[in-house]
Amino acid sequence: MLTTDRLILRTARQNDLLDLFAIYSDPHAMRYWSTSPHANPEQTQENLDQMIVGEGQTFFIIEKDGTAIGTVGMHQNNEVGFLLHPDFWRQGIVTEAMKVILPHIWATTNQSELVADADPHNVASVGLLESLGFTQSHFAKNTFCINGVWSDSIYYTIYRPSSAGFRFCKNDTTPS
Repeated sequence: MLTTDRLILRTARQNDLLDLFAIYSDPHAMRYWSTSPHANPEQTQENLDQMIVGEGQTFFIIEKDGTAIGTVGMHQNNEVGFLLHPDFWRQGIVTEAMKVILPHIWATTNQSELVADADPHNVASVGLLESLGFTQSHFAKNTFCINGVWSDSIYYTIYRPSSAGFRFCKNDTTPS
C-alpha cells in the first residue's frame, strides 16, 4: 500500500467490484480506453479477478475517502496506465498517484524503461504523461477499433533514472 496526502493506493479487493463497474461502465471514462464500456458487473469482475491475482505490487486501486475511484500503475510487462472516474477528473489525482508509483516501480522492479500509450485526442492523458517525463517514441494509426470506430495511438517511454550522484561521461582524452 502507498499513500499520498489525499489517496490510498492499494491492491484490488473483491469488494471493489461495484466501484470499478461505475468506472468501467461509464462512457466518458472509457472514451479513450481499449474496450467499450462494460455492459454488466460480470464483465468488470473479469478485470477485477485479473487485478487481484496478476498485478502484484505495481498496479493499484486509487482509493479516496473509502471509495475506489480508479486504477493506476504498471501492468502487461512494463506498460503503465491509469483510469479514473470522471467525477474526479481535473483534480490532479492521477498526477499525485503517478508521482508516488513511478519511484515505487523503479525501486521494486528491474525495468529499465516504462511505456504508455494514449489516444492523441486524449489531451489530458497526453499532457499528464509528458509532465511526468515520458517522451513520445512513435505514433500508430488505427490501433483500436471500438464499436466500429478506429483510434490512433501515441506511444511514450520513460527511462529508469540514473542513480543519484552518479554521472557517466565519456573521457575523450587518454593520459599519455
